[in-house]
Amino acid sequence: MSSSLDSIIFLILVAFLWGVTNPFIKKGAKGLENVKSSSKFCQFFKELAFLITNLKYIIPFIINQCGSVLYFLTLNKVDISLAIPVTNSLTFVITAITGWILGEEKIHKNTYMGMILILVGTVLCSWDKIDNTIQF
Repeated sequence: MSSSLDSIIFLILVAFLWGVTNPFIKKGAKGLENVKSSSKFCQFFKELAFLITNLKYIIPFIINQCGSVLYFLTLNKVDISLAIPVTNSLTFVITAITGWILGEEKIHKNTYMGMILILVGTVLCSWDKIDNTIQF
């Protein structure tokens, strides 16, 4: 199955939605560790209530899940051997950059090298899978 350029763009959009929302979901879940209950059953429901009533968590989560729906729809048109490396690798890069922008942690020079290698690998994987109708 060959892939069109629009499918690649959708996969990049999925990676963007997943990558940008991951640090926001992490920030939104802060305080979850303080939710306590006497039984595991009650603990589960108290944690669930904490998360679904917390807009700082639920909004990025919903956006993240929109990315999952787009990923599911895009899998109809794209080879899975392309979809997985593109989305997973770019999600890592975008998550690292977004986390850095939000002040989570400074990006180490080895992380920069890893991101460059990920981008090069993603381009090489994509290049072979795109329809031959696109001329570079």
